[in-house]
Amino acid sequence: QVQLVESGGGLVEAGGSLRLSCAASVPTFGVYAMGWLRQAPGEERKFVATISWNGYSTYYGDAVRGRFTISKDNTRNTFYLQMNSLTPEDTAVYYCAAVETALNSQVKVRTSDYKYWGQGTQVTVSS
Repeated sequence: QVQLVESGGGLVEAGGSLRLSCAASVPTFGVYAMGWLRQAPGEERKFVATISWNGYSTYYGDAVRGRFTISKDNTRNTFYLQMNSLTPEDTAVYYCAAVETALNSQVKVRTSDYKYWGQGTQVTVSS
């Protein structure tokens, strides 16, 4: 059974930074793509970033590319989202998610690809 627990959300001023963490509890021999997705009030959940299980492949949504960085600590099965140059448009509930993949180099870029979800953490950026 896969369990995901996010932490690190909060309130920050525009231009500031936050780092989100997601602790993943997964079966020993599983291979997964990990992702961050977000949902703003009144909007559908959207893809933010993804990283492969081996940590070598990443991909970002257009809205965050160049500002956000996804990374993975393989020793702890924890992955992170470093968010810089935040704007009020980044305000949302952020979810970490995972799905099994055939290869440890695969990433997933569609919200509908993900099977396991964390509980979400609120990020609010004030202007």
